[in-house]
Amino acid sequence: MERVRLDKFLADQGLASRKELREIIRGGRVHVNGLAERSPERKIDPETDRVCFDGRPLQNSRFFTIMLDKPLGVVTATEDRNEKTVLDLLPPELRRRGLFPVGRLDKDTSGLLLLTNDGDFAHRVISPKSAVEKCYCARVEGNASEADAAVFREGLTLRDGTRCLPAILEIQEDGRLLVTVTEGKYHQVRRMLASRGLPVQELRRLSIGGLKLDETLGPGGWKELTQEDLCRVFSS
Repeated sequence: MERVRLDKFLADQGLASRKELREIIRGGRVHVNGLAERSPERKIDPETDRVCFDGRPLQNSRFFTIMLDKPLGVVTATEDRNEKTVLDLLPPELRRRGLFPVGRLDKDTSGLLLLTNDGDFAHRVISPKSAVEKCYCARVEGNASEADAAVFREGLTLRDGTRCLPAILEIQEDGRLLVTVTEGKYHQVRRMLASRGLPVQELRRLSIGGLKLDETLGPGGWKELTQEDLCRVFSS
């Protein structure tokens, strides 16, 4: 693999700016193959050299994906002049890694949101060709019926003429609904339920493909995903 400067390798990890990292390296906080390295210009091989920052081993990966439990009242965007965004929930070192949302959840919807700096992965997730299932839990006004579930299975047309592909509507014992779709049209789940006289009071995304939200994270909590986790996105 091509050798790279130590300060650039660390910057690609999102640890700090190149300028800040030069001082950090000169301060002896970075070790290469077990020895303190004080030269930011040192060329390393990310495949074979072992780099530690403050005693923590660093992985060679320029791509990074996290699971976020998006809370209510936060917009799915990288920046917004007036609203708090999902990136504002992350520590500075993550915001420097060029993360962006994979698809979107509206301001009044909570739950599973993926953030990544891997454009190819994001495209695969949201592409209609992939048909990745997204499952939501909804609390609605009124009571859903088997007739509503049948209409969802057939696919329905919204009032503005938007055609929605077949989806799954499951009625839970506590009256909540599980809705599984393979599309990501604007406010789709809310609009589909409203078209059946079931306005949404609460909506939360539980899973994307075979990847389920880690409920232990709590609102605003996040965790890095492994390669195994990413593969689950494309399974059901």
